[in-house]
Amino acid sequence: MVIACAAVVAASTAVAESQFYPSHAITMIVPFAAGGPTDVVSRIVAEHMAKALGQDIVIDNIVGAGGTIATTRVARAANDGYTLITGHMGTHGAAVPLYPNLAYRPDADFEPVALLAGTPIVIVARKDFPANDLQQFVAYLKANTATLNVAHAGVGSVSHVSGELLNSILNIKPTGVPFNGTAPAMKALAAGQIDYLCDQIVNVVPQINAGTIKAFAIAAPERNPALPEVPTTAEAGLPAFQVQAWNAIFAPKGTPAPIIAALNAAVGKALDDDEVRNRLLALGSVIPGPAERTPEALMALVRGEIAKWTPVLGHAGK
Repeated sequence: MVIACAAVVAASTAVAESQFYPSHAITMIVPFAAGGPTDVVSRIVAEHMAKALGQDIVIDNIVGAGGTIATTRVARAANDGYTLITGHMGTHGAAVPLYPNLAYRPDADFEPVALLAGTPIVIVARKDFPANDLQQFVAYLKANTATLNVAHAGVGSVSHVSGELLNSILNIKPTGVPFNGTAPAMKALAAGQIDYLCDQIVNVVPQINAGTIKAFAIAAPERNPALPEVPTTAEAGLPAFQVQAWNAIFAPKGTPAPIIAALNAAVGKALDDDEVRNRLLALGSVIPGPAERTPEALMALVRGEIAKWTPVLGHAGK
């Protein structure tokens, strides 16, 4: 009886506190290095969310293990709405088959808040890579696999998962070089220290436009306005390589529904703001419509990603 009463009191307290949410700053954990695509999207959206909520949102970059270290921390955090995480295709999908001992369940240990943006994948290489189009690139990879390396942001990251898919389609096994995020990976690529990378469009547009790296194709059904000269993989001769990453906000399981609703509404206001939209679109992001931003839609996306990547990547974590 005492335990039951305590549970009722705790639940009542949580509901009462949610009525005054947020009463202080919120921490949004980004599971990768500052300057990478997940970090950039998080900061753009969080800035406007903070205005809508009336409290600061502090970005905390916690790197390691393809984003799973930070994601595990948030899964175990207090479910009071003051600790959130920007997850993505890797942390909340591909990590399941890649990490057999994963310490969290993406579809059970979090409350989905809202999808922030879709981010198509672009195949890029060092600027002096000896190929001028995707077909030449593929031919060179197949002929020189043993001497080539591919960068990624750790096992389970979007760049790793996308690279694994490409390598699987081409039946090649180049040397993988992990970084603590795609921001440092991109620096290495621009410096010519890495041969190629499959990365989110948000991270590659500035470098492509500056001419510091070479782009071969975008893994999307249509060309992207941010990179109009870059052909789709279908146009360039590799239609099997189709992959789009995404970023979304999650809270620990059990976070009260009124708090989830307040956060979801703040995301909606941010994505409907012209300045936010323009900043995201300039980076090549795909902005989700209202129906795609609901917690229910996000949960369906997570479950779909787990089902999609498990048969593709089940071998990679072994």
